[in-house]
Amino acid sequence: MTRRVVVTGMGMISPLGYNVAETWEKIVAGKSGVGPITRFDASRFSVKIAAEVKNWDPTQFMPAKEARRRDAYQQFIAVAARECINDGGFTVDENAPGRSGVIIGSAVGGVSAYYNEAMMIFETGDPRKITPFGIPMFMVNGGSDNVAIETGAMGPSYTPVSACATGADCIGVAFDLIRLGRLDQALAGAGEAPIFPIGIAAFDRTGACSRETDAPERSPRPFAKDRPGLVFSEGAAVITLEELEHARARGAHIYGEIIGYGSNSDAFHITAPQPDGSGAAEAIRIALEDARLSGAALDYINAHGTGTGLNDGMETKAVKIALGTRAYDVPMSSTKSMTGHAMGATAAMEAIFSLLAIRDNVAPPTINLDEPDPECDLDYVPHTARQMRIDTAMSNSFGFGGHNVSLVFRRFTD
Repeated sequence: MTRRVVVTGMGMISPLGYNVAETWEKIVAGKSGVGPITRFDASRFSVKIAAEVKNWDPTQFMPAKEARRRDAYQQFIAVAARECINDGGFTVDENAPGRSGVIIGSAVGGVSAYYNEAMMIFETGDPRKITPFGIPMFMVNGGSDNVAIETGAMGPSYTPVSACATGADCIGVAFDLIRLGRLDQALAGAGEAPIFPIGIAAFDRTGACSRETDAPERSPRPFAKDRPGLVFSEGAAVITLEELEHARARGAHIYGEIIGYGSNSDAFHITAPQPDGSGAAEAIRIALEDARLSGAALDYINAHGTGTGLNDGMETKAVKIALGTRAYDVPMSSTKSMTGHAMGATAAMEAIFSLLAIRDNVAPPTINLDEPDPECDLDYVPHTARQMRIDTAMSNSFGFGGHNVSLVFRRFTD
């Protein structure tokens, strides 16, 4: 018999706030975190907007020496993980440290540090000037390993990488390890810091980014007829997953229960999703089957909803395939309309938003949705959050390379 897994802690840093409470308050209020790029001089770039973590100074959260030794994505993960640990009371049993794990990923790792160090060598011509902490800063697994070292968790420290679905796969892998008995608890999530010149330029070359500048808060516009593309973002989100009896034994607060995980691949194209939505629909079906639910049991879906031409119509088709006519009755919103797209980290943020939607019985809005695309004809909760009973929520995440992930959460009951 598989073990039940609950969520007992949350942490986040996002373009809307330095913690979960501040971010969630602005999500429900429909506030945008998008603005002009300040990380670098973007005057020569076609893309001039992003959803940055505002006024970021890592020394507010860690000693300057520690901050210098970490890429920004690792700094974000440290902040989110520490909030999560403090929120849920995550502690490692010194008699069984291998029963605690850390599954925290990143789609791109320390690419901003890599860029900065490479530019320094190019400009000075002296490779000896590179920081001795370069390799730890560049490593995609650096964020997860730092958290494992800080907590003393000696179970698996994995960093699954599945592009923009990374955070969801990290949560799903942790879920599997706990319910199958390998671990009793795990910190899971992802962090990203992709707002730097090459990151913006390279993604813009795919044709996926919004180039609107006059009113940054009007981008992105998921599911809209005039959607201009996605908006780059940054931040991190981490949750504590815990075996139910382990959580009960220590009197932990339980936010909700994770009951389903579906993950697959389109095996179709390196950047484009399967247009008919069949791969994404199969991930949804797998997650529902894993949760032992029918589509009729879903109350809310947090959509991947990037605001790109290729994603939104595909995701709409996928939900229709998976849920049939029930798709028209399930509210489905894109919180990326407010947070922007923080690559793999957004999937972890949206898992938290799904759990809080259940806790507070509120479906977050999709802002900027004035005129839906005709092929996007579902209920996307336009403009304003909706108070409604939510007992079961799904979070969808899709990524370059054809990655499809769906997670299912429900209200915890004995």
